Amino acid sequence: MRNLALKNILSLTIFSLFFIPKSFSQETKTTVEQDPRFEKLLKQKRQINSEINIDGNYKIQIFYGEKESAKRNLISFKREFKEIEATILYTNPTYKVWVGNYKLRIHAEKNLAEIKKKYPTALLIKSS
Repeated sequence: MRNLALKNILSLTIFSLFFIPKSFSQETKTTVEQDPRFEKLLKQKRQINSEINIDGNYKIQIFYGEKESAKRNLISFKREFKEIEATILYTNPTYKVWVGNYKLRIHAEKNLAEIKKKYPTALLIKSS
């Protein structure tokens, strides 16, 4: 009698070890269908993000001082250097005119030399 109970327990254990884990395993394949417009939207988003100012870029500061003078310098700069972006930045208590957005210092220094001909007090800034 005891051998029969031992055989039943042993066979139940073997059955459990081999067959029960397979009954709980999952086999699924996922298929994602994507709208073709999504890829176009993603491409536009990447382009916009690449144009956004990120920390660590180099800028050239051509002016700091009062608001009206900053506006005049910005307008003057945009007339002369149409291909370089420019903006006014306010840091209490002064306004700054920053131009360019360079990822590499060497490109910023090259343009700085050209800009210094018109704006001798221009200096290189690493934005943060």
